[in-house]
Amino acid sequence: MTEKTTLLEFPTRFPIKIMGESHEDFAQTIVAIVIKHAPDYDAATIEMRPSSAGRYIGLTCTITATSQAQLDALYRELSAHQSVKMVL
Repeated sequence: MTEKTTLLEFPTRFPIKIMGESHEDFAQTIVAIVIKHAPDYDAATIEMRPSSAGRYIGLTCTITATSQAQLDALYRELSAHQSVKMVL
């Protein structure tokens, strides 16, 4: 019997929420990172929600995840970016 390391079955649609400081290049920077890990991501589907004061922005990118390793690498790169405050 082999153990599953994830509860997800791949490929699967997977939303990634990214919060960061609002500046003009934030969304483009995030999309570039997402596309690096999920080349079939359609940037036109990004959802953006500014904070009430406009200082922060929340982005949701829903990708077609193909493996846990892909998701782990994407989360690591997004979390390491200086403009990103949180990745869910």
